[in-house]
Amino acid sequence: MEENKVAVITGGTTGIGKEIALELAKNGYNIAINYRNETDTMNDLKQEIESNNVKCIFVRADVSNFEETENMVKEIINEFGKIDVLVNNAGITQDGLIMRMKKESFDQVVNINLGGTFNVTRNVVPYMVKQRSGRIINVSSVVGIAGNAGQSNYAASKAGIIGLTKSLAKELSSRGILVNAIAPGFIETKMTDKLGENVKQSILEQIPLGRMGEPKEVAKVVKFLASDDSSYITGQVIHIDGGMLI
Repeated sequence: MEENKVAVITGGTTGIGKEIALELAKNGYNIAINYRNETDTMNDLKQEIESNNVKCIFVRADVSNFEETENMVKEIINEFGKIDVLVNNAGITQDGLIMRMKKESFDQVVNINLGGTFNVTRNVVPYMVKQRSGRIINVSSVVGIAGNAGQSNYAASKAGIIGLTKSLAKELSSRGILVNAIAPGFIETKMTDKLGENVKQSILEQIPLGRMGEPKEVAKVVKFLASDDSSYITGQVIHIDGGMLI
């Protein structure tokens, strides 16, 4: 019987990360979910994932802390013996116009979104190099491509992820490791639920498909990039935005 592949999802307890974990579990991956703060739904999520006859573990780490991510990866390796897929999904926003933005707000967003992607990747890559295979999927954003007023910190972090993705794709391709990014647009999550109706309407007018995306639509693209079906794709940024940036 073929051994299950192992997928690591950072920030995987809610929203897009949770949906990615569920989608990969349905396709036979053992799942390691990174989290920073416990939620009431973690036990339910573990049960839902393991109903697919796979294993699920939760590992706490602040991805902006290099030592914590190093210990997290060691714990996952001790449990599963390998990492086949890494999804760098953890991220935060602290929006504000540049004239009012505190340096702490800029630093924290960049340190978690971009620094966290580096920290986790840096600690996972040696294991992937040793096994001469792996998939790294980084979650960027349409904001990292087009920019957005009031989100200079977030846009900078997500644009940086694209540069990191392309560089790593060139660096790691000879070792059998494919590195790609996804750039979601406006997806229905708790974050977008907080937007006012006027703001939502303004957003919808920018999207040719006329609706926001669903987390499962993002998760299915990640599933493709994690699979053997994407074996000739690396260094790419796939927009999941309903045509918003056409």
